[in-house]
Amino acid sequence: MARKISWLTGGLMMGGLILFTFSIWGADRPIGASTYVPYFAGLIFGLDPEQYVYMKQIEKAGAWEGVMLLGAFLGGLFMSVFVTKTFRFSVLPTLWKERKNRSVASRLFWSFVSGFLMIVGARLAGGCTSGHFLSGASQIAVSGLIFGGIVMVTLVVTGRLFYNRKGAQDV
Repeated sequence: MARKISWLTGGLMMGGLILFTFSIWGADRPIGASTYVPYFAGLIFGLDPEQYVYMKQIEKAGAWEGVMLLGAFLGGLFMSVFVTKTFRFSVLPTLWKERKNRSVASRLFWSFVSGFLMIVGARLAGGCTSGHFLSGASQIAVSGLIFGGIVMVTLVVTGRLFYNRKGAQDV
């Protein structure tokens, strides 16, 4: 049987992560992950980060974000396998099959397109959701709070449009 973690426990754990990340024992900087994409691309293709204006703008960019992303993946995997016992691998989630189609190619295509749009949006915004929302809102930055509010509204609207129930009236 799946176990749930209370919102309070999750919030305290996230607060601890943010405090650790800002501390001198952590990354000594705000949480963020999108910087790793150009950093990793540079590693793969042998590019010199000093040649790119963007990489020069970010102090201490690179390797720590990769460790954080790996830790987020492994932490989520650990929680779903051992704590909540909800892990299952699925290329076609149940909700996708119910509301969209049963095509693996369609699911992979739209996953790629949406991921690509997200990383382009993160670069245009000067940072990713975790940087703007988690770090910004935790510092009570007006820009982080506005961004968080816009993200929440967009999630609801997109969810209603994309996963509209069959036979239900369009939004």
